Amino acid sequence: MASSKWLTLPPFIPTLVKVKNGNQVSSPSSITALKWVTRCCPHLPKTLVHKLFRLRQVRTQPPNHTSFKRLSPKDTLNSGDLIFLPHSVKQTPPPPSHPTHKHNHNHKHHSHSNPPLTDKQINFIRSLLIYKDAALLVLNKPPGLPVQGGINIKHSLDVLAAASLNYDYSEPPRLVHRLDRDCSGILVMARTHTSATILHSIFRDKTSTASHNIATDKTILQRRYWAMVIGCPRRPTGLVTASLGKVVVDNGKSDRITVVDKSTFMSSQHAVTEYKVIGSSSNGYTWLELSPLTGRKHQLRVHCAEVLGTPIVGDYKYGWQAHKKWGLFEDEEDSSEELLKEEAETLLPFGLNMKKGSICEKRPRLHLHCKQIVLPNICESLQNVESDSSRSCDLLGVESLELVAALPPYMQTSWEFTNS
Repeated sequence: MASSKWLTLPPFIPTLVKVKNGNQVSSPSSITALKWVTRCCPHLPKTLVHKLFRLRQVRTQPPNHTSFKRLSPKDTLNSGDLIFLPHSVKQTPPPPSHPTHKHNHNHKHHSHSNPPLTDKQINFIRSLLIYKDAALLVLNKPPGLPVQGGINIKHSLDVLAAASLNYDYSEPPRLVHRLDRDCSGILVMARTHTSATILHSIFRDKTSTASHNIATDKTILQRRYWAMVIGCPRRPTGLVTASLGKVVVDNGKSDRITVVDKSTFMSSQHAVTEYKVIGSSSNGYTWLELSPLTGRKHQLRVHCAEVLGTPIVGDYKYGWQAHKKWGLFEDEEDSSEELLKEEAETLLPFGLNMKKGSICEKRPRLHLHCKQIVLPNICESLQNVESDSSRSCDLLGVESLELVAALPPYMQTSWEFTNS
């Protein structure tokens, strides 16, 4: 095979991770070709990845074969399998010395559609960094910045991080979990393929074992969010266990997550959230600490709105009626235009405005912030693996990393207002 024509991705290798009670959790024993390409090449636009599959330019080489075999997105890889991509995709990521020519779907037209990041933009992304070691980066994600790209999304944090947070690494940082666009707070990114696999295992295992190990599983991964809600739960502390499912609304134009009956809704997902009241105010707002024991889409927002009956302030998707009843927003179109105008006038890069949107204003923004994450020190455990040549990574014998992210300014304003 002509090596100059093909770019070889790292082989797929499941990683063993020791968790509570000495059990071992491994990443899946197989993975789809699409998932592996996306995970190994987070800098490649999804549209380009799908195009490569569509044009049948994604290949593998079966053991003891000299010829290539074409892969479809749903083909599964087993341990040790290699994927080959056209060498031309290497032109898509930037060279390490020029990390700004990054996020263009068509690299022939950099200067027109996606200009390089400015020094101010790069410095802003780097200012979000709250922790860095050899295995991972931790950011305090600003509200309003999407974590991943998509339709009508000009800037996403995965692309921006790849353009400004490589530091001395040849590969860009990888996402290992998600935050909603309007949610702020702690976002963990892996710096290497190995640490990404381990972190994926930790976040996935947290969700899969939550229904069985509510009391004991906490030592592996803890996430604590702060949310300001309308009203107050009936009890000051509690555990919400309500399955979630996706329903289509507006004649198929959009969808939303809702609480569903697990016995009648085939594609329901088990979802568990711990909550406790951490502050309440005379004007009817309550501050909650929310600990998701599973990681479902919009889990905290739906559990607050539909189960506790206390929608999160600024959550107009799931708490529109409550906001309307409390007179918390003006006519939606007018206020949206006004908000866009205010954001355009802000000094922060990427059109972000973290000061506007407190409870003191007519149209507050989403008050949901990932305040703290406690997870095993992956860097320390990987160093232990290197020193004793073990194939498994013991996450119990290492110290925990405790990461805390400050509230965005508008939520801090609301906190001070309700506690004054």
